[in-house]
Amino acid sequence: MAYTIGSYSVLFYGSPSGYQTNRAQIQLKDTAGKVRAWIRFNDPGQFFENDYESSGIIRMYLPSTMFENVIDVLRNEKPVYIYFTAGRAFLGTSAEPIGEGEA
Repeated sequence: MAYTIGSYSVLFYGSPSGYQTNRAQIQLKDTAGKVRAWIRFNDPGQFFENDYESSGIIRMYLPSTMFENVIDVLRNEKPVYIYFTAGRAFLGTSAEPIGEGEA
């Protein structure tokens, strides 16, 4: 099942090793305000967990270099969806016309 994202919050982890091997996290809530996913970012050399879904919350793991791209999509695109299938999490948008530009 795909969830439409209604809001997000960002958390950065300090210290040289981050927190539980993660450097930062973006929490995604659906349009009703229910937590649907955590996207966790890891630096090179840190352990990467596999994406998974548990208790209705998707956990997606990406390299820290993807953080700005994910924030850009969350800030500038609508609607944004997240879903879990085939052992992987997916974050994306619906189809948009070419050359639409920013609103």
